[in-house]
Amino acid sequence: MRMLVWVLLLIAALVLQATLVPLIAVKGIRPDLLLLAVVSCGLLLGKEQGVGVGFFAGLLQDLASGNIFGLNILSKMACGYMAGLLERKVFKENILLPILTILLATLFNGALTVFLMLAFGYKLDLPSAAMNVAMTALYNALLAVPMHRMVYSLAGITPADNPGARK
Repeated sequence: MRMLVWVLLLIAALVLQATLVPLIAVKGIRPDLLLLAVVSCGLLLGKEQGVGVGFFAGLLQDLASGNIFGLNILSKMACGYMAGLLERKVFKENILLPILTILLATLFNGALTVFLMLAFGYKLDLPSAAMNVAMTALYNALLAVPMHRMVYSLAGITPADNPGARK
């Protein structure tokens, strides 16, 4: 049952990413809803869950985008793993946690994507790509808390699951 919930969340995020998110784009910059879901999953459920959700989110994004196949899979898995490393070390209800983590994860995701594209021989305007990554990070930070709260409720975390929670 839990797997079905994650699949539905990722499909909903992909559909929103493809249909509604372009409508709220600012100068071509738009948030990455799938990355938001992956990072929140990693933070709340750990690195194994983060990598798994990252794989399927990246796969969906690769299939939908027509870009270099595997690029999003690799970058989303890496972000899910990195966020998952923090799972047992942080207070999950802290409001700053998803904001700071998604800022760092978006910068990491963008840097990894740019590096891989350059490694595959694509010509990129590095200053423009860096500006796009930075602006996407800020946009993602605006949506980090709502997505984190939604994933938190979907994950069904109880206070016993969160040793860092206040009593």
